[in-house]
Amino acid sequence: QVQLVESGGGLVQAGGSLRLSCAASGRTFSSLRMGWFRQAPGKEREFVAALSRTGGTPYYADSVKGRFTISRDNTRNTMYLQMNSLKPEDTAVYYCAGDLSGISWSPTKPGEYDYWGQGTQVTVSS
Repeated sequence: QVQLVESGGGLVQAGGSLRLSCAASGRTFSSLRMGWFRQAPGKEREFVAALSRTGGTPYYADSVKGRFTISRDNTRNTMYLQMNSLKPEDTAVYYCAGDLSGISWSPTKPGEYDYWGQGTQVTVSS
């Protein structure tokens, strides 16, 4: 099956930028719908962004739209999340997720995804 590994997290001041990467193993990356979720301490896992298999249809949470950009490079089996204008409330562990299902997709729901990375910490100071 698919292994997902996030990287690129770190500490940044409010207004700064980070780019997260999610590297996938195997040869099935182009078949995966991909998403980013985040979870702050004591809070539920929250949808951030998602992307169709070809990268042509992005989805964003209202809280990040206009600041974050999701993309993918199928030749490198990698998904990215460019995060600009970061706010302290963006602080969380960020997880990438992949869905191999051929049936209907609800990209904002964690239960829709089959594969998960271990997460990368993003901390935004005020």
